[in-house]
Amino acid sequence: MELFRSEEMQLMQLMIPAEAAHDTISSLGEIGLLQFKDLNTDKNAFQRTFASQIKRCDEMARQLRFLTDQVEKAGIPTGARLGDRELEFDELESRLARLESEVTEHNANSERLQRSYNELLELQLVLERAGLFFEDARASADVARYEGPSPPNSDSAPLLESVAHTVAEPKSVQLGFVAGTIQVEKLAAFERLLFRATRGNMFLRSVAVGTVSDPVSGERQEKAVYVAFFAGERAKQKILKICEAFGANRYPFPDDISRQRQMSGEVNSRLRELHTTLEAGERLRENALRGAAAELEGWTLRVKREKGIYHTLNKLSVDVTRKVLMAEAWVPCAERRRVQEALQTAAARANSLVGTVFQPVITYEAPPTYFRTSKYTAAFQDIVDAYGIARYREANPAVFSIITFPFLFAVMFGDIGHGIMMLMAAGYLVAAEKKLGKKDLGDIIGMMFGGRYVILLMGIFSIYTGFIYNEFFSIVTTIFGNSKFACATDASITSPDDMMMDHTLCPSAFTTGLAMTTPGRSYPFGVDPAWHGTRTELPYLNSLKMKMSIVFGIAQMNLGILMSYFNQKYFADPLSTICEFVPQVIFLNCLFGYLAFLILLKWATGSTADLYHTMIYMFLSPGDVDCAGECPENKMFAGQGLLQVLLLLIALVAMPWMLFPKPYILKKRHEERQQSRSASYGLLAPDDIEFRGGTAAVDSGGTTPTYGGGGHAMRSPATAASSSVGGGGDHGHIEEFDFGEVFVHQMIHAIEFILGAVSNTASYLRLWALSLAHSQLSAVFYDRVLMAGVQTRKPGAIFIAFYLFAAATFGVLMIMESLSAFLHALRLHWVEYQNKFFGGTGYAFAPFSFKTIDSEP
Repeated sequence: MELFRSEEMQLMQLMIPAEAAHDTISSLGEIGLLQFKDLNTDKNAFQRTFASQIKRCDEMARQLRFLTDQVEKAGIPTGARLGDRELEFDELESRLARLESEVTEHNANSERLQRSYNELLELQLVLERAGLFFEDARASADVARYEGPSPPNSDSAPLLESVAHTVAEPKSVQLGFVAGTIQVEKLAAFERLLFRATRGNMFLRSVAVGTVSDPVSGERQEKAVYVAFFAGERAKQKILKICEAFGANRYPFPDDISRQRQMSGEVNSRLRELHTTLEAGERLRENALRGAAAELEGWTLRVKREKGIYHTLNKLSVDVTRKVLMAEAWVPCAERRRVQEALQTAAARANSLVGTVFQPVITYEAPPTYFRTSKYTAAFQDIVDAYGIARYREANPAVFSIITFPFLFAVMFGDIGHGIMMLMAAGYLVAAEKKLGKKDLGDIIGMMFGGRYVILLMGIFSIYTGFIYNEFFSIVTTIFGNSKFACATDASITSPDDMMMDHTLCPSAFTTGLAMTTPGRSYPFGVDPAWHGTRTELPYLNSLKMKMSIVFGIAQMNLGILMSYFNQKYFADPLSTICEFVPQVIFLNCLFGYLAFLILLKWATGSTADLYHTMIYMFLSPGDVDCAGECPENKMFAGQGLLQVLLLLIALVAMPWMLFPKPYILKKRHEERQQSRSASYGLLAPDDIEFRGGTAAVDSGGTTPTYGGGGHAMRSPATAASSSVGGGGDHGHIEEFDFGEVFVHQMIHAIEFILGAVSNTASYLRLWALSLAHSQLSAVFYDRVLMAGVQTRKPGAIFIAFYLFAAATFGVLMIMESLSAFLHALRLHWVEYQNKFFGGTGYAFAPFSFKTIDSEP
């Protein structure tokens, strides 16, 4: 079972010729099987050998982002093929620089021409609308001159006209004006400020011209043409400053009509020229972008890969004298042949006379953890990895979680109808996985798509547990036949629904209950439909689901303890097996395993024993099962009292067994090792001889390499704790043995298990609680929403009731309840199951891989 333990890893040393270094790393990135160690940790990013190449890659990546943005703004589709593989990296760099320069120049020219075009458009509007102001003024003046002055007694004559005729006319004042455009929303404030600043000595005419492009910002804005008349240089300066403050554009406007017409013709001619120039420039820009669009994706991948190659090369140490690069990398043992083939291919591609030296290195460093997963098992492995990465060669919880996780979820979510809906959603994700895998689905949908096979199994198991609970959207089914119960007074009445609808049909059903048609012959599969709708339905299902939760919980906790034994056996740790595994199994099963046994026995025999009373008085009054004859039904088999006393005593013995022996044994081993080292002072210790010789030792099973075989030293926890040889990278490092620390650690571990045996068992009751909540919510939505509308016999009410029922089912049960059940199943696996054996202190295998680099955003 390749998923049960991580792949065997080996630390390899590579001596790569300098001229073939780039091609070698590129070939290794294609297969993605080496995790390189950083041999230059004492250097920062700027002191490393290939820092300049990484800087070049960053600059090229910036240029590609710029070109991609320009292509997207232009609406040009990008190509999906890789770039020109024959193009050298230096040529690609120069081509990107040339493209960026061309596009930047086109953008600058286009922006400058567009600004001029927008200014001319506004000038044209000013010439047209302001010219109308002056024409209207001239027309009014001509009419007034033709009609002559108003008679003194005329109603239209000005006030004090007699005085006006007597007073001498003042000398005429030359009026000036400023014309331009301003935003409509600023026009009122603009006019008000002009009036105040000039103390009313100005006259403003304006007219809206619609939406135009602003020459400065390029945005489309609602604008108006204005002409401000004033008298005097001082007023002119004030008006110019106010125009500047309000962002009002000013344009020249001649007084002479002929000059206005001449300027209008010049503006129109210039606009046509600029329009033609802009179109030509846009075509040139678009052609340049189209030429690059087909290659952008390939170039981007090429630059990302090159940057990854140089990042990896920076982890290598450079031996200038021999012109080679030294590398150390973790490799799966099963893939060494593929790596050697890739190295040979790289040497041939680089025309190197000397190939790369590929040899193992013995180390005490813990290897990375690498599980080979498929698309079916990857999601379950991700669930485990979210808690912690398994230690190297540690038993993988994901193997059994593939079944136990969706099953425990289904225990809380059991319903045939809801399971079918979940199965349909997962079936769509699985059927369309190739199409959906190429799309950006977002965070929520992307997470669901990644766990599509988890959801698929959750739906299948939910249908299975729905059959056990006999619930289809909370409706009872008779798929496996009619009820095995009948009326006690009339065996021909077997329909529970008829008896519920008409209480007079079988009155005994509501007093003494129903009777089985054939004693000893129960319903073929699942809960008998006769329980549905009765007063005892809830107590019966509560008892069933609560006991079932305890049985499942104890079974899974025993599985977790068994997994710890597999770890101890693999790592050759018999001390932990004797001092931890054995007492843990004894303690858990003497108490809670016995409870599970009583539950199964009660189901099998039909006993009416009170298991609460039995377990409580097992501690309060050992040996007294039937309450001194007052509750004989609690005695389920002969010798039960004696057995309970023995189990209790054995459990009590197991508690100090978990605490005391292991620390003292470790202390004795440490003292013996210290004495042996003192006696052999100046000689090589056995471990040092074994390490320097590179021999391969195996455990008692003859399968586990201890030194040399896997390229690293692998020790059991007990051996590492008692050994004076360090487990890190320092060979022969002397560790201090602190008995107090070891004893406290063991005491914490023992107390945690003892208390956890109680709390974890109680924690599995969440299976019962959530299953009950799901069932009751489903029943409420069906009875109080859907059936309430159906009973009105009104089509509108039925439609509304069905809509509310569907919305509540989907929103509350399918989303909220499923998420709640998922999180509780996750907690049961992370805490109650995995804490029995799973350390989760390892680190994941992260090889240098082009596939990983290409998938990064």
